[in-house]
Amino acid sequence: MNKIALIIKREYLTRVKKTSFLVMTLVGPLLMAALMIVPAWLALKDKDVQIVEVIDETGQFINQFESTETLKFDHQFISIEKAKEDFYETKYTSILYINSLDKNAEVEMFYKKQPGVSTIKQIENTIESAINSIELKNKFNITKDQLEESKSSITVKTIYRDITGSEESKSSTISSVLGLAGAVMIYFFVFMYGIQVMRGVIEEKTSRIVEIIISSVKPFQLMMGKILGIALVGLTQFILWMVLTGTIVTVAQVALNQSIDMSSTPPGIEEAMQGQNIQLDKQKMLTQFESIIDEIPIFQMLFSFLFYFLGGYLLYAALLAAIGSAVDSEADTQQFMMPVTIPLIFSFVVAQTVIENPDGAMAFWLSIFPLTSPIIMMVRIPFGVDAWELILSMVLLVLGFVGTTWMAGKIYRTGILMYGKKVNYKELWKWLFYKG
Repeated sequence: MNKIALIIKREYLTRVKKTSFLVMTLVGPLLMAALMIVPAWLALKDKDVQIVEVIDETGQFINQFESTETLKFDHQFISIEKAKEDFYETKYTSILYINSLDKNAEVEMFYKKQPGVSTIKQIENTIESAINSIELKNKFNITKDQLEESKSSITVKTIYRDITGSEESKSSTISSVLGLAGAVMIYFFVFMYGIQVMRGVIEEKTSRIVEIIISSVKPFQLMMGKILGIALVGLTQFILWMVLTGTIVTVAQVALNQSIDMSSTPPGIEEAMQGQNIQLDKQKMLTQFESIIDEIPIFQMLFSFLFYFLGGYLLYAALLAAIGSAVDSEADTQQFMMPVTIPLIFSFVVAQTVIENPDGAMAFWLSIFPLTSPIIMMVRIPFGVDAWELILSMVLLVLGFVGTTWMAGKIYRTGILMYGKKVNYKELWKWLFYKG
């Protein structure tokens, strides 16, 4: 056991002290934070502001277009020819030309500043709404305000009720996002650190260092030490990524909020009333956010993530270590990599299907099968999983790790000293039952 601990220490310190580890530990959180912060920052800084000159030959769209902060409408009672002629001498970025009330009419928009897709969609929706309002007014004498008052806003609140009568509110959208995020992270970490184990074994084998090492330790001890040492490296990097990413995102959010406050103009009476409404909306959003956080099984998610990350990594790392010991170069690993990684890739591909039906037969069986459970069970947990299913999945994953480690150890002890021979599946099968 002391020898395994020494190998773990060596593998851990060797990788943690590498410049590449330090760079990735710092660059990783920056990239993840950038994916969350940059789009929001760009949306604030690079708004598509359009000042639209409306030429309405029908005379029915006056006061139908509502201006916003980024989309302003100005009705002009001139001909379209005159508007086009003076276009580049005006402040307008676009000319909206309407000459029909037909539901299937094609409205023309002339621009000198390319409008964004969302801007065009907003204009289309506005015209469609205006045409519907005009038709309702002409045929049924119903105004737009009356129509708005008659609209309903229904939200389906999903509540899980267990056999004991206990009820728990769950959001399907939040559960989907959390499940998919957990699956992506486990897939990424298991694949990345499992490959590191395989490459480490190949490097030691090709450099003949392993011949010296196994004169002091058993091949199985060397394999287990390497697997567990890299697992600790992965956990260290993951924890640092979470802490640093959270810190960067928090600081960036504060900076963005301050920039928004600084750029806002002092409100007048009307603006002050709008400000009060904004505060009420913010308070409502905060309350909704807190209720969503309460719905999330945070501790169960964290515990499950750590367990399935370690279990999935140990299972796949043992198989990849066996592959590394059986070949002489990384180019020779392709024939053995495919069967090992297919279950991992398959579970990631079907994750979206599992989200659509988290309690289905396919979701259940894939979440207890050791080769697919690390990803599929992480998808299901936010939706709620019975305790017996979770325990069964965890037990089978542990047994799967033990079984694959036994198989990998059999291959590793023979393959680690085998040089210059092209290994096939038949040869690997012999190594499994080799008694020497």
